[in-house]
Amino acid sequence: MTTGPNKIFDDFARLMTDAAGAAQGARREMETMVQAQAERFMSTMDIVQREEFDAMRDLAMAAAQENADLKDKLATLEERIAALEGK
Repeated sequence: MTTGPNKIFDDFARLMTDAAGAAQGARREMETMVQAQAERFMSTMDIVQREEFDAMRDLAMAAAQENADLKDKLATLEERIAALEGK
């Protein structure tokens, strides 16, 4: 059985370990509550999710590329028509 100063240090160390564990538990609980509240707040706002944004960005980029390709084809056809009319 531990007696004297060693017992006091052991008890103090055990108390600090328990306090640290309780603080970590409280921290995790607080993080969970804050995250849940943030998710509720974000769901009430008109904000898109990242996946939806990425999908729309990809569609817009594809449409822009198709538009550029069509402009090039149109310019080529206009040049051919102009050349045919010039003959």
